[in-house]
This record gives sequence, structure tokens and C-alpha cells, in this order.
Amino acid sequence: CSPVLPTSDAGADPQSLLASARQASASVSVEDTTGLPAAAATFKIALLPGESRTVGWVSALGERAADLPVTGSIEAALDTVQERVAAAWRARMDEVDLILPPEGQRIEDVLKSSLAHMLMSRQGPILQPGTRSYNRSWIRDGAMMAEGLNRLGLSDLSEDYLRWYAPYLFSSGKVPCCVDARGADPVPENDSHGEFVFLAAEAYRYGGDVALLRQVWPQVQGAIRYMDELRASTRTAEFQTAEMRHLYGLLPPTISHEGYSDKAAYSYWDDFWGLRGYRDAVFIAETLGDAEAAARIRASEQQFKADILASIAATAAFHDIDWIAGAADRGDFDATSTTIGLSPGGLQDELPQDLLNGTFDKWWANFTARQENRQPWRDYTPYELRNVSAMVRLGRREEAWRALEFYFADIRPRAWNGWAEVVGRDLREPRFIGDMPHAWISSDYIRSALDLFAYERDDGALVLAAGVPVRWFDTTEGVGVSGLRTPYGALTYRLRKVGRDYRLDFAGEAAPPGGFVLRWPEAEARPASVRIDGRAAAWTGDALAIPAGSKRVVLR
Repeated sequence: CSPVLPTSDAGADPQSLLASARQASASVSVEDTTGLPAAAATFKIALLPGESRTVGWVSALGERAADLPVTGSIEAALDTVQERVAAAWRARMDEVDLILPPEGQRIEDVLKSSLAHMLMSRQGPILQPGTRSYNRSWIRDGAMMAEGLNRLGLSDLSEDYLRWYAPYLFSSGKVPCCVDARGADPVPENDSHGEFVFLAAEAYRYGGDVALLRQVWPQVQGAIRYMDELRASTRTAEFQTAEMRHLYGLLPPTISHEGYSDKAAYSYWDDFWGLRGYRDAVFIAETLGDAEAAARIRASEQQFKADILASIAATAAFHDIDWIAGAADRGDFDATSTTIGLSPGGLQDELPQDLLNGTFDKWWANFTARQENRQPWRDYTPYELRNVSAMVRLGRREEAWRALEFYFADIRPRAWNGWAEVVGRDLREPRFIGDMPHAWISSDYIRSALDLFAYERDDGALVLAAGVPVRWFDTTEGVGVSGLRTPYGALTYRLRKVGRDYRLDFAGEAAPPGGFVLRWPEAEARPASVRIDGRAAAWTGDALAIPAGSKRVVLR
């Protein structure tokens, strides 16, 4: 090991480090008054075919020196330290387990690898989408990554991120789109404001730290005031004309959507996030007992929602389309962006149903044409994983699973259990891939994969097993979750075949205000006899309502 630079502030050029290490003696010590010495070690190894060697080093960095192994071989010492690290990772990643037959094991394998990708991409409290191309934190990525962390039992990391990001908001209330070593980025991206409020509300729902919620309440109120000002700029006489009416009341155009980097657009992505921010600000105000703020913000929320819904219908008519546009001024198609209106937007039942269904019918037609090679394609971005959740929520179980299997086939490298930001049809074609793995895409997978087993409906009900193949109900293992976090407590359930019956058993503390809902595919014959804790019950269409607190449901 050879020292190269006596002080850390002189830099640590890797090439100089390696060149100096190759010239060093076998044993060298290094001191640095700053406490940050720079050094490198090189090893010369000759291997015959089939041979292997293990090299490594043990340092007190990251753990107490007294805890490091000091006796035995270096191999044993390395094994001891490696196992400690592995155990610490397992403890983080095993908070939640999925119950699956062997056929479905890859769902959990990729889930836990995706969580690891997000954890590896963190810098202290900072959530960022990658380690190479994205050395900064976007509130967009961070808020959606935090949602996955919350559901997997790591709400403390979500809270840490909120504490870190909140001081960077501008005095106007504007939420910066991203923050890096230079500070807050002033570029306007109007999804940011709603995403910050969503992050604050979700951190409280899962972590319960009311002191933290009260601490960021001034920033939340500032973000709401700023969105009020932005909306006022499009609620003027200019936007009442025939050419502009479909833009009335929307957030002004920005480039928050990557596809609009050529020209800022009136993106519904921004509006869906903004509306979620208003809704969550009402929740925060009520939680903190600020009745005046809750009433004022609720009025803004209702006004904004009415403007968005009117705009969606007017935009469809203006552009002569039968689906929801990605941006009101462009009339473009982008179902992956529209998913935000369903989750976390919470507008599934209020969006124009013909346009909503038309959107995902069109996406499915495009997807299957690509999957079946009926149309040429070169690449895609796996943000599309959000559509898996959308199909589950729309009751399209088989389509959700078929889409997921397609995305599983594009995991690269296979052992990494993840996706690049851009996936090409030709595996070997040189191309830009972004970071691989990509932590924001990993979060998209986590949320969609968990929605297969349980998701929160807009009325506060938890919908169970709506995305898993029904044939799995008949397996020995069945399907379910253990310890899945929800805003209403940890959820544990198992649905499987026992003799002639299907049996759904609950454990855990989850008590959703809307109870539980078990959805059965319309094409499948539903069990005719239903008993909930021994009492007779009945289906309503394809859904079975199960009161919170129930312990066992028997279906025959």
C-alpha cells in the first residue's frame, strides 16, 4: 500500500495512485493531518485455467476497530467481515416478505434486488436515481423512491430524505426540481411542488413523526401558496378563448417531463402531482389541527380538480382524440405519464371513464404489437413498469402479468435483477443506457410489484391479490404478504387452497378504514359460498368486501 498525496485536498487521482502503488515497497504507512489519507494497493496474480485467488482488505472504516477480527487467517477475517455486512443488508431487505409458489419467486427476488439498488444509490440521507449519470437528487425521483421505502418498512430513510430536502425550498415556496453539490436548481419543473408535499405526508403516514410534520409545515404551506400563484396565471380572460380554453386553470408549462425538453409543455403529469399535493396538504393541516388552512387548501384543491377534469375533456375534443393526452397543448400520447392520475393521483373514479379506458386500450395495443414484433421498435424506457400497476387497478389482471413477464425478459445483466434506463431490442448494440441499475426504475418496479398483492384504493380500502395469477391460489404455498407496511399498519395475509376451500387468513395490525377487498377475475367462476369469521357473506360483482379486523375468510 503506497501513499501518494500527503493531504486529501490535493485530490486523489486514481491513475497517480495506482502508478505510485506499483513502485512502492510491500509495507508502507501513511499519515494525513486532515484524517483523510489517499492510498492504493495493487496485486500481481498469475492464474492457470480454472484457478482462483481471493484478495481483500479489512479496515476500521465503517465499524469499530475493536470489532474487527484479529486472529486466524486473512481469509477467515474477510469472511467474518463480509458476513457482518451481508447480515446488515439482509436485516434491511427482509422487513417484508412475499408468499409465492416457486413459479413466482422471481417477483420477490427482483423486489429485494430493486430495494438494494435504491439503498446503494443513496448518499447519506440523499435519495438519487443512480451512482454514475445522476449524481444529484430530484424530488420527483426521491418522492417516488420514498414511497417504495415506506411500504418496505424503511420509513426512517424517507424521513431522513425529507429533513434533508426541506431546507432547500426557495423563499417563494417554489420547490426546486433537484439539488446537488451546488445547491438548489432554479429551473422550474412544476411537478416538484406536489411531490414535496406528497413526500411529507407519506413520511408521516408511515413513520408517525408528528414533530417532523410540524417542522416542514411552513415549507408545505409555501409550496401550496406557490401553486396557487401558478394556477392563477392560467385562470385569466386569455385562457377563455376557443384556442386556449383547454389550458384553463392548469399549471404553467415546464420541462418536468423528459419528453418535453425541446419545449416546455402543459403536462398533466405536473397537474396530477400538483393535485395530489393539495390533497395531502389538507391531510397535513387536519393532522396538525390547523382548521383554517385545511378549509382554504381544500377549496383550492376542489377548484384545481374541476379545472383539470374539464381540461382533459376539452383537450380530447380540441385534438380529436379518444384518450387522455400527456400534455394539453400537444395532444400527445403517454400512458406511462397518465398512470400518475391513478396512483398516487387518486383520480381513477373521477377521470372521464371513456378516455381513461381508451388510454390503456391504446397502450395495450401498442405494447402487444411490440411484444409480438408486429411493429418495428428499437428501444424503450422501463418507466413503463408503472403501467403494470395501472392495469391491476383497472381490473386487467392477465394483461398486467403478461406485461410484467415481458419486462422480466429484458433484465440485464440477469444476475443484477434490474433494468437500465433505456433498454434496446438488440442486446449488443452500443447505446446510451443511463445508469444500470437505475434506482428510480427500481422504485417503479417495487411499487407495481407490491400492488399485485395489495394496494390502497381511493376510499381507504386495501385491495388484495388483484394482480397475481389465479392459478397460484391453488398451489400449496398460495399467495400473500408478510409485514407489508400500509398507512394503517402492517399487513400479513395468505390466500390458498385448503381441501375444497379457498382460505384467506389475516394477521398483523392493518385496519384500513375501507376494510379489505378481494377481487376475482370476471372470466373466472367465483366461489359461491363465502363465510367471513363464520358469518355468511356475498360478492358484489367481482369484489368481496371484508371488514377490517377479520381473521379468516372461507370460500367454496
